[in-house]
Amino acid sequence: MVQADREGGVFVTRVIKSRRVWLAGQFMPARIVISEGKIEQVLSYHTGAADEDYGDRRILPGFIDIHTHGAYGFDTNDGEPEGLKAWARRLPEEGVTSFLPTTVTSLLPVLKKALANVASVAETGYEGAEILGVHLEGPYLNMEYKGAQPPEAVAKASVEEFQAYQTAAGGMIRYITLAPEHDEDYALTKYCRRTGVVVSMGHSSASFEQAVMAVANGVTSMTHVYNGMTGYHHRKPGLVGAAFRLRELYGELIADGFHSHLAAINAFFHEKERGRGILITDSMRAKGLPPGDGYSLGGHPVTVDEQGVARLTGTDTIAGSTLRMNEGLRILVEEALVPFDTAVNACTVNPAECLGIDNRKGKLCAGYDADIVVLNEDYSVEAAFCRGRKQSRK
Repeated sequence: MVQADREGGVFVTRVIKSRRVWLAGQFMPARIVISEGKIEQVLSYHTGAADEDYGDRRILPGFIDIHTHGAYGFDTNDGEPEGLKAWARRLPEEGVTSFLPTTVTSLLPVLKKALANVASVAETGYEGAEILGVHLEGPYLNMEYKGAQPPEAVAKASVEEFQAYQTAAGGMIRYITLAPEHDEDYALTKYCRRTGVVVSMGHSSASFEQAVMAVANGVTSMTHVYNGMTGYHHRKPGLVGAAFRLRELYGELIADGFHSHLAAINAFFHEKERGRGILITDSMRAKGLPPGDGYSLGGHPVTVDEQGVARLTGTDTIAGSTLRMNEGLRILVEEALVPFDTAVNACTVNPAECLGIDNRKGKLCAGYDADIVVLNEDYSVEAAFCRGRKQSRK
């Protein structure tokens, strides 16, 4: 359900401007005219007044998080409508204006309930960041590289079972993570590709050669590069080598500084350049809440330390993150020294292109959805607009 861009029953036209608006890969002084949830015009900064003049603050396209399990005590697998609505409402605080609620590997009844919940909330209405669909992470994974995914629910790829999931989701599964080496004859990969679902390989023991074959059969992305996959060796490049070598393959990366070393983050974006790297949070229910015990992921207990690192309780296994997207952008630019344009693309146009929605998301351009974030110098969010509606700050 598309949220109405109305206040008091009347469509609102709003003009915002700044001396630093992100247009065509650079900052320019500009005014943005917003009407009926869309960017109506982009004009010169000096052509007139604005309802809100943000001075030298940076105006960017709204961020798109395609891999996020939850926050503020909610997890997608909970299947609770109020939790999902509260999460969507809070996401603009970190600059996220659209997202894919992401499942964790679980048994069929749990996943079907979670998927039906997303479909119901999307249909009946909510506020905040737009739900673009669902990211189904698993259950078709490799046991050796399952990471924090619950082992009891890992299953072999099945087109028939996936169809049951897609039916429960009302057709909203837009992206799936699977281990291609366990997808016999790439049957599910080819089915998803044919039906418009993006296939991303992850939690996988695939070799470099298997990765190439998976891409040849319809895989277009890779899930949280470096984590949950075969590593790089100069004689066995593995999936990390495939992420580097296959230039047209999209690749997610969790830029919290804990899942991957800053040097590894820099190397990944150096290889992917501006067009294929995607920043994700992979956040779980503890994001936005205090550190400590009492959290869970996929039904397994999770402890969050003082640095915000979430691990399966009593182990060293990282279990998602507590990363906020605006903080991820800061880490990319200020700590990993990724070029600013590359980092911004990773939050905006690259995930839009990966999902095939770059005709309306990911850019500040006339005719596009008015998904906009205004950043302060410290990368904190000054303001966010979701389809033209300014979001209230907590």
